[in-house]
Amino acid sequence: MLNYLVKSAKYVEDYRVWLKFADGKSGEINLAKTLKNRGGVFTPLQDVNYFKNFKIVGDTIAWQNEADLAPESLYELLIQQNKKKK
Repeated sequence: MLNYLVKSAKYVEDYRVWLKFADGKSGEINLAKTLKNRGGVFTPLQDVNYFKNFKIVGDTIAWQNEADLAPESLYELLIQQNKKKK
């Protein structure tokens, strides 16, 4: 299913991004917990100035150092975090 493919993304603030997916779902998600204590290619993302410089690559968000997050994981976070707001 291709609903979870990222079609648009914007930096909001801190570790929050706004995403729009192929199925039309959109909203803001906070990636702070997702990135906390991740090493390797994710280490530079601990710096919010580095984090905010993502781009859409393929069908997800990615950074210059080739770190990326699975689009299905981002989609699931959007669903989970929006449920908590209701």
